Amino acid sequence: MLALLSDPNAWISLLTLTALEIVLGIDNIIFLAIVCSKLPAEQQDKARRIGLALALIMRIGLLASIAWIVSLSAPIVTIFGQGISWRDLILFGGGLFLIVKGTMETHHMMEGHGEGGPAPKTTTFTAAIGQIVVLDLVFSLDSVITAVGMADHLPVMIAAVVLAMIVMLFASKPVGDFVNAHPTVKMLALSFLLLVGVALVADAAHFHIPRGYLYFAIAFSAGVETLNLIAAKRRKRAAATQG
Repeated sequence: MLALLSDPNAWISLLTLTALEIVLGIDNIIFLAIVCSKLPAEQQDKARRIGLALALIMRIGLLASIAWIVSLSAPIVTIFGQGISWRDLILFGGGLFLIVKGTMETHHMMEGHGEGGPAPKTTTFTAAIGQIVVLDLVFSLDSVITAVGMADHLPVMIAAVVLAMIVMLFASKPVGDFVNAHPTVKMLALSFLLLVGVALVADAAHFHIPRGYLYFAIAFSAGVETLNLIAAKRRKRAAATQG
């Protein structure tokens, strides 16, 4: 352990992996924001904390089982000459879940929130935690595989995951409040979940889509939406001044 503390390569790996884990955790934060928005206000913070705590526990548990993680990539069956592993099945199921969830939430936004329309559907605390656990498993697997590929020491991996989760814990509430307060931003978030779902299904089919493309697309869209929000705020201010 002392040798790691004095090793500059270990510190570089820690900082790089922590930053990458935070970027990968954006998926988790957006999904938490959308799922928790269906709960009563007094339960949302609790659900967010439980969701992130479960994600942290899963990541550390998976990191401690690196040999088992490696075995998940071993083919268990061959279909049309293509080996299928447990990792492929987990990513495929998680991707489909995100696609279905994103599509349903988009439908509720467009069809259920109109004037005179039915009240938005809510969910139970248990159902929300169940959905969070399912996606935590998928995102944790992706996160751990990334960590194993970037760092050589288990303490460095665990430290990076813990630091990233601390950042996500503080960021989850303001990000969730902002997403839920702006319907157009929430629509972008749902589009991002659909993109991630498609990427996970593609990964399961051994067709890797570089995440940089997805993050650039959503970052560009978020930048455009930020300009739209600023312009709308200025128009409201101008209208109030004229009135």
